[in-house]
Amino acid sequence: MNGNVNIGPECDVISTSRVRLARNFNEYPFPSKMDNKQAEEIINKVKDAIFNCEDEEIGNLLFVNMENLGDVDKQMLVEKHLISPELAASKRKCATIISRNENISIMINEEDHLRIQVLFPGMQIDKAQRLCGKIDDILDSKIEFAFSNTYGYLTCCPTNVGTGIRVSVMLHLPALVMTGYIRNILEACSKLNIAVRGMYGEHSEVTGNMFQMSNQVTLGQTEEEIISSIKNISSQIVEQERLLRNELYKQNTIKFEDRIYRSYGILANARVLSTEESLKLISDVRLGIDLGIIKDISNDILNDILISIQPACLQKLLGRPIEPEERDIKRAELIRTKIDNSKN
Repeated sequence: MNGNVNIGPECDVISTSRVRLARNFNEYPFPSKMDNKQAEEIINKVKDAIFNCEDEEIGNLLFVNMENLGDVDKQMLVEKHLISPELAASKRKCATIISRNENISIMINEEDHLRIQVLFPGMQIDKAQRLCGKIDDILDSKIEFAFSNTYGYLTCCPTNVGTGIRVSVMLHLPALVMTGYIRNILEACSKLNIAVRGMYGEHSEVTGNMFQMSNQVTLGQTEEEIISSIKNISSQIVEQERLLRNELYKQNTIKFEDRIYRSYGILANARVLSTEESLKLISDVRLGIDLGIIKDISNDILNDILISIQPACLQKLLGRPIEPEERDIKRAELIRTKIDNSKN
């Protein structure tokens, strides 16, 4: 989920859809083997290709040299899903190009020379794929990518070889977690070579009942087959989650509503909130909104809160570094303000 908080199709369960393409320059070593001169050359070639493009859909871009950013700024971009933790931690020359609406992010010199990412709210994989493909075509017309007629696009990690595509959706699955059926989903996905991770992808823990689901294999399948697989599995999970939500609500309406309103009450009135507790409460309130229990706040407000309360985003908003204890106080204050303002 990024700064674009508009609500998309299937938004009651699917928070965002993302398509990412991994590409490398021919005749250049992978980023881990490059020297600074080669890294700088790649950055400049990508800048020239993208910023000389006249396509309106890809216009209004911002170039960010990672060397010029402090740790808080880098972490804020990670929290907004605009760059990976690996790019934020990289010591080599690297950069990113971001659209001002934050739908597009092009990471330069991460694990691969290029990671082209497009992110849209709700279930919009096809739309993300079309825009991602357009950016890929523009770059491909000016840059010779590393490609094998046998294996496809060549990448640093073997799991990305082939199409080089990663298709993912962010799912909010509170009912599957409450009932324990999430274990069945995880087992089924594993057998189908589908990775299920936390909100920030690989190595991240699941918080706030948010799960990121993506394809693991890119070799031996077409882009269309990979996209179709993720869409079909997502559709089944969405259906199961909705059925379980309604069943849980019907089984014990008072107890269910009490949980929702109690979480909403804490979120709207608490004076101290950690990130972890906030995410749990937001999950309950989001569930209440989607079931029509809570009507005076919308999911786009919650999405805005979800990004704003992350540690780096919060510090950036306040304009200064703050210690964890004060951060929890400021987080609660920010949430109260945003909820109050949404009612006016």
